[in-house]
Formats: sequence, structure tokens, C-alpha cells
Amino acid sequence: MSKRLTSPSNVWLTGASSGIGEAVAHELARHSHNLIVTGRRLEALEALASHYPGHVVSAAADTTSAADLSGIEDTLGHFGDLDMAILNAGTCEYVDVANYNSKVIEANIMTNVVGTARSLDIALPALRATRAKGKPATLVIVSSSAWWFPFARAEGYGASKAALTYFAHALRADLAAEGIDVVVVSPGFVKTPLTDRNDFPMPFIISSEDAATRIRIGLEKGKSEIAFPRRFTWTLKALGALPQGFVDRMAASMARKNNS
Repeated sequence: MSKRLTSPSNVWLTGASSGIGEAVAHELARHSHNLIVTGRRLEALEALASHYPGHVVSAAADTTSAADLSGIEDTLGHFGDLDMAILNAGTCEYVDVANYNSKVIEANIMTNVVGTARSLDIALPALRATRAKGKPATLVIVSSSAWWFPFARAEGYGASKAALTYFAHALRADLAAEGIDVVVVSPGFVKTPLTDRNDFPMPFIISSEDAATRIRIGLEKGKSEIAFPRRFTWTLKALGALPQGFVDRMAASMARKNNS
């Protein structure tokens, strides 16, 4: 039986100033968990903390900055032993292939992959210290279901999320001997300030509050993979399992429609 979040837990959450991260912060705080919330915008974090005095503390940082993360390392112990780290900070920038610029790829990789990897510099020692006391410790990495299918313009975003998922799965193998659980969250389309900028249809889109509830429930159930909504994620997996030539033609057809 899972012991995650069954009692008040101490959680570090990145990307907490908006979108899925902000919704997860509210969801966990309402269920009496203690949170250290990180993001780039201090005002948004402090506004979040003001809703839950004594249960949420802000720790502003850019997760791509090793110096910023080092500056908040001690804050991870604000409530005591760290039970869970939810590494959620991310971005989504699309490629305009007619005016290709590798900086778009770099921006996605830096925030989504490098930022997550650097967050582990401070999260992993804290989780190991918790495990050393015989307590459960969980690392949660928020990826995406987008990389299961080669969507047009998503060269940077999809590649970054594919790398992030591989990174998480390899960590799961390496950390198994230490008893640190690694959970991968793979959402479909979720209504956030990032997806509000999208100029294409987003099938089966759900609210950030719905996403946060699904994440909490999945963690409580002890799942190692949390993917939602099912209709969308199952469709992508099914498409991805088709012969590559078929996938290529479908993706190219979708690209032409999006560019017309």
C-alpha cells in the first residue's frame, strides 16, 4: 500500500507560480500538506503562500540557475524532512520551420531538461537524508504526453519532454536501490497561460485544477506513471505504435493543415 501523502507531507514544488504548478500547490495545501514553492515570480509565490499561512513558504528561483538553486537549498528543510520533490517548472516554445532558429530548441531544453536536472542538485540530497531515516521519499518529474507523436512545430518542446522522460526512467533505475521512488507525470492538453497562446485545436483539454487533482490522486495511489486524460494519452500511444511510414504521413498532413 502506498504511503505517499497519507499524512501531512513536506513537498518542494517548482514551477508553482502559474499553471499546473499553481493548481498543484492549492490542491496539496488544501489537503494539509506543507509546501516550499519555487518559481521565478516572487510576488506570485508570496500571494500563493498568503492563502495558507504556516503551510506554504516561498523560495523564488530560476531553476536553470545553479546559483539561484543553491541560494534556496536550506529552505527545503523549512518544515523538516523533505518527503517529496515535484519538479514541474517548464516552458513550451514552438518552431517556425520557415524561419528556423536553434534558440527555440535551446530554450525548451534549458528550462525543461537542464532546469530539472539542476533542481536535483538540491532535491536529491534532501530526499536521501529522508530515506536515511527510514522514511519514504518520492521524486516527481512532470513531463508531457506530447513526445509520443511528432507534432508539427514541436521539435523543441517534444524533444525536451522525450529527453526528460528518459532522464526520469533512468533515474528510477538508479535510485531503486536507495528506495527513492521516481514518478513521471505525462499530461495531455491542460488549460494554462502557456496553452492559452496555442493557435491550434487542443482535443480533450482539461483545467489545471482537474490536472492537479489527478496528480494528487495518482500519487496517493502509489502510481509510478500518471498520464491523463486517458482518451488523449491512449490515442497518442496507439498512433505512436503504428508503422513509422503511416505516422510520418499523418504528421505531415497535420503540419500542412496547421500551416495553411
